[in-house]
Amino acid sequence: MLSETRPAKVGKWTEPALRVLRERYLMREGGEVVETPEEMCWRVALSIAAGEARYGRSDAAVREVAAAFYDIMIDGYYLPNSPTLMNAGKGNGLQYSACYVLPVGDSMEEIFDSVKAAAIIHKSGGGTGFAFSRLRPKDDLVASTGGRASGPVSFLKVFNSATEAVKQGGTRRGANMGILKVDHPDVLEFIDCKLDGGITNFNISVAATDRFMDALAAGGEYDLINPHTGVATGRLSAKEVFDRMVRAAWRTGDPGMVFIDRINASPANPTPELGVVEATNPCGEQPLLPNEACNLGSLNVSKFAKRSDEGQWTIDWDEMERVVRLAVRFLDDVIEMNPYPLPEIDATVKANRRIGLGIMGWADLLFTMGIPYDSKEAIELADRLMAFVKEKSHDQSAKLAEERGPFPNWDHSIYQSGRPMRNSTVTTIAPTGTISMIAGCSSGVEPIFALAFEHRVKQPDGERVLTFVNETFERIAKEQGFYSDALMQEIVKRGSLHGIRGLPEHAAQLFKTSHEIGFEWHVRHQAAFQRHTDNGVSKTINLPNNAPEDDVARAYRLAWELGCLGITVFRDGCKGEQVLNVGVSKKKDKGAAAALPGGQAVIRPRPRSLKGSTYRSETPIGTAFITVNETPDGDPFEVFVQVGKGGSDTMAVAEALGRLISLTLRLPSPLSAQRRLEEVISQLSRIGGGQPTGIGPAKILSLPDALARTLAEHTGEIKPAAAALASSEAKKQIGDLCKECGQATFIYEEGCKKCLSCGFNEC
Repeated sequence: MLSETRPAKVGKWTEPALRVLRERYLMREGGEVVETPEEMCWRVALSIAAGEARYGRSDAAVREVAAAFYDIMIDGYYLPNSPTLMNAGKGNGLQYSACYVLPVGDSMEEIFDSVKAAAIIHKSGGGTGFAFSRLRPKDDLVASTGGRASGPVSFLKVFNSATEAVKQGGTRRGANMGILKVDHPDVLEFIDCKLDGGITNFNISVAATDRFMDALAAGGEYDLINPHTGVATGRLSAKEVFDRMVRAAWRTGDPGMVFIDRINASPANPTPELGVVEATNPCGEQPLLPNEACNLGSLNVSKFAKRSDEGQWTIDWDEMERVVRLAVRFLDDVIEMNPYPLPEIDATVKANRRIGLGIMGWADLLFTMGIPYDSKEAIELADRLMAFVKEKSHDQSAKLAEERGPFPNWDHSIYQSGRPMRNSTVTTIAPTGTISMIAGCSSGVEPIFALAFEHRVKQPDGERVLTFVNETFERIAKEQGFYSDALMQEIVKRGSLHGIRGLPEHAAQLFKTSHEIGFEWHVRHQAAFQRHTDNGVSKTINLPNNAPEDDVARAYRLAWELGCLGITVFRDGCKGEQVLNVGVSKKKDKGAAAALPGGQAVIRPRPRSLKGSTYRSETPIGTAFITVNETPDGDPFEVFVQVGKGGSDTMAVAEALGRLISLTLRLPSPLSAQRRLEEVISQLSRIGGGQPTGIGPAKILSLPDALARTLAEHTGEIKPAAAALASSEAKKQIGDLCKECGQATFIYEEGCKKCLSCGFNEC
């Protein structure tokens, strides 16, 4: 029926957009897709516009509003958050919001009530944030049982395990944010809790108070407070705690920082009389009261670029205002139609009516206008654009208040003496991972992560290689006459324009990717957008692999100085730096013999130190670093393999290969170690994988094949030049392996891990 009544306009969808839509958003019956993208947009538009009828609008008027909603979605000007696209109008009873915060009280009953509530939310496609700051510290006395408290980190692990067991309706994976105040006695344990890679379903952040930041600036100490008693239990050096955060974030990307007192003194807590914000959603941009949710949507600002009569690029402010006003109406209607998962959440949301309108396509807009991301001009445009979005969206919320009344908690809000508003907050810049793929634009306010990458698809007649190029870059390159197939192939190989000769001078400066931009510009962009955003700004400060710890520290301090509400830093390849020791334990190292009494053979013990060589090898799944250590006699003794991010499936496979080869070399055997390594090379050589790289003799079939070549180079079976040729032919990988589609395009951006190829994400 929807296909018969929907407007005639159709969308222009890229191949990645269609793939994401088919896999995650379009309706299915019996496992088969039974809906087109246009029918999806009409389903959502009609379902949300039904909220208009609750304010006396006629059926004809409701349909008119639905048609307007349909137009801005089908044209790619605006899209709501993923749960709305996935669930609205399907009749599946699943909710439409992306982000929630749940309370965690200091009793076993309250803790497991939150675990249950989180499971319900995750099942329907939402993410959850928790503050563990109310929980008494580890080893504190529990009067009711006479036992000792296990502390916040132990319960963080409980929530993590519960999330692992819940599948989000088959469409999204459960994601969480865990927050602990910096003055909690267990803060040091919390800061380090992700160093071993075990807590995979949480981002974590330390809630830094003004008092802590003042102590940090002064080089002083601050009090730790037991939340159960309110009594100070000790003091810590603010700088030592800050350095601990920086060190952990440099290694793992966690913890981030949220400036909790600043949040509560800002429009992000519009009703301070009614409660304190303790936590945010999983990606950190949406502070919420306990049992509160927010409905999010994003404008594709790249769509509002237009050429003036003089041929210069400008922004169509009138058209942007039209879409902003429709988007605010859309998000307010979502509140009416959303089947919230719990009655407490329904009540809190409808009392405050938070919405969060943000933007995406920012990098594409800058490309079009010829403005480098790392420039003062870009910061000035960010300030102007977001100020405009805030002004028009707030005005529209006020107009809705005239029609429908202000949000019920208006009299208890920071706006009570001003113009009534329908919504307690109006703007949020949220992650747009998959909706930006659907819209065919860059993510949020991030720079572009890659100008081009390859996607390999197995088909009955062989493998099909698809090259995906940023559409804005491709259009401009063609307009300016420097586009060529050879250039595209070179970009795929390198991942960026860096080092490519023969390009116009301005191109390399304009078309920079995320890791080519200094952290200062990342933070300045976040701050510029934050100045005009009610809630927060989702932004990952992406650092190159070789960035020092001091860059993390400087980024954190700059975010505080420039007025950000929080900050997340992610260094490329973090957690994968340390060469893992696969030898026997330290106890065995101290004098273990090669044979037990009676002659029983044992694994050869590892000496205290060994010398070896480390080789860099390009593989189909990323750059591998392969270390071969030898005994003083020159026999190969152990092999370490590092590729991808620590804690990832890719790194796990690489570590497993190294461990097994090392074990083979150290087990008792009549064969020499050199002969055993030759057998290993024979077994690994020419193992095929899903995405070989290189051509001719330099073709690398898989990680095992690359490992075999490197080991053969080490033993002298092949010449270094041949191995170097193979390595030089391999393409630079954009990210880690995606567990859904198997492509090496799994990246960390906007506080979220997501795949550029298939849209799979972990938030």
